[in-house]
Amino acid sequence: MSAEFEVTITDKDMFRFNIYHAYHGFQGILATLVGVWVLIMAVITFSKVNIFYTILYVVLGIVFLIYVPGNLYLRSKKQISSSDVLKNALRYKIDDAGVHVSQGEQAADLEWKQIYKMVSTKNQLLIYSTRVNAYIIPKEAIEEQYETILGLAISHLEGYRLKMNPFHVK
Repeated sequence: MSAEFEVTITDKDMFRFNIYHAYHGFQGILATLVGVWVLIMAVITFSKVNIFYTILYVVLGIVFLIYVPGNLYLRSKKQISSSDVLKNALRYKIDDAGVHVSQGEQAADLEWKQIYKMVSTKNQLLIYSTRVNAYIIPKEAIEEQYETILGLAISHLEGYRLKMNPFHVK
């Protein structure tokens, strides 16, 4: 059993990965809560404190809630445009040995025991080689083969390293 496909990562795919990675951890959740909290404080303290503090609360809320995603978007565009590897298609083969990735004459193999975790989101399959580095595979590239990949992952990864939902296929 194996799955083979080609993927060309777009800046939209990279942005989705960066947003997922930034907001699915403690820091992302905390940043969102702080952003909402300071905006609520701006409303509660309006006309009760010096206007400078109200403006400061609004600015901090905007920084926490808008600046971070905006910065991630710009960084995603820059990552794609400045990387020769990401500009071109990557060829994937996922089988019982692991994940094989090639592009032109270059190839890399990631055995199942080397996979940190596999995560399925609404739009992507993320195969993490470390806590922060992942192969980004858009779902539209693997729609027909998702169940095969899921079966391989279930048979080769421990449950705690597998965050894939069989119902996440578009």
